[in-house]
Amino acid sequence: MPAPSKLRLAMIMLVAVYPFVTALLYIVLPLTESWPLWQRTLVIAPVMVFSIIYGIAPAIHRHLGWLVARSPRS
Repeated sequence: MPAPSKLRLAMIMLVAVYPFVTALLYIVLPLTESWPLWQRTLVIAPVMVFSIIYGIAPAIHRHLGWLVARSPRS
């Protein structure tokens, strides 16, 4: 199996993560209006990291691994 293309993986991750982060912000920000920024970040960051590591990244590799894989060079 060829090594994955880092650029393709980065672009696919961006397309997958951006809507998730945006939705998370729309959900969390109204609930934490009076909180300082560091407290909001303390809530949002672990949710994002665990979701990416255990949900989004494995799904990308499972469903789009063929697209991420670098084509073999001749």
